[in-house]
Amino acid sequence: MGKSKRNTPKPGSNRAERIAERRAAVAAPPEEHVRPFAGLAAECDLVALREFVPSATAKLPVTGDATVVLATVLPGAVAALVRDEDGVKTGYVGVQVQVQSEDPAADIGVAVRWAIGAEPGDSLQSAEITADSPRLADVIDPAVNLEIAVHRDFNWWIPEGAEPAPEVAATVAKANDAIMPSARLAGLHAAWWVDAGDKAHLRWVRPESEDDLMHALSRVHAAGGLHLGDGSRFAGSFRTHGLLVPVFDLDPERHPDEWVAAATELGERLDDALAVDGPLTSAERRARDGIRGRQVTLR
Repeated sequence: MGKSKRNTPKPGSNRAERIAERRAAVAAPPEEHVRPFAGLAAECDLVALREFVPSATAKLPVTGDATVVLATVLPGAVAALVRDEDGVKTGYVGVQVQVQSEDPAADIGVAVRWAIGAEPGDSLQSAEITADSPRLADVIDPAVNLEIAVHRDFNWWIPEGAEPAPEVAATVAKANDAIMPSARLAGLHAAWWVDAGDKAHLRWVRPESEDDLMHALSRVHAAGGLHLGDGSRFAGSFRTHGLLVPVFDLDPERHPDEWVAAATELGERLDDALAVDGPLTSAERRARDGIRGRQVTLR
């Protein structure tokens, strides 16, 4: 006999919609996991440091007199380590790690708290997350932006004046050979330039909601303004940590500072488009469909 359909909701019925909504709610990750760094002034730069900036550090605004430095990646991709630097205990916390949970803000929060309490020479392979684990906003001042130092290599892995073991020196040399030169464009929030060899890229982590920014990009693209002038091309976008990141191909022969003015003008065009209220035009909808067709989701 066939399976009874007595309890099967009809497609389009209110009951079917309610069941679909409940299933989607169960399947969806918690909101804080979708946009884990929301509420932090440094949200966009944190996303950049975690996802694509190779070598950079920034002192974290932790409470008290502890010194904790955020780093893109640490030796061995560990979660944290502690050094004695000229008599000052300094903790280093990595954001690109080997082992991670579904909540990167908790991973970093746990590592920061560990670094504050650990001693020089200690290292933390991975953060262990529990229901009581602090998130990043719990251990730093969330209103403070980061002063980011972008490094040309990974030589900062070796403490100043220290003689590294041969295997450590070899690891640093290998990492230096693979690094892609990067820079944060001056005066622009979380706009990052990277030299990928045959071309350079601008990856601009934006703070707006994905839908709002997508509409703005579509309006600017339809008007022919989604570029940084000669030697540039809109390449697409990717989604990560609840944010949308437009990407532009750039002439690699030009210095990153040469793109600041054009990027500033693009930012103004996007701001004007974000201020527009109302539905997209047919041309803007076509532009949106084209942008979505080149969109990639990282996580």
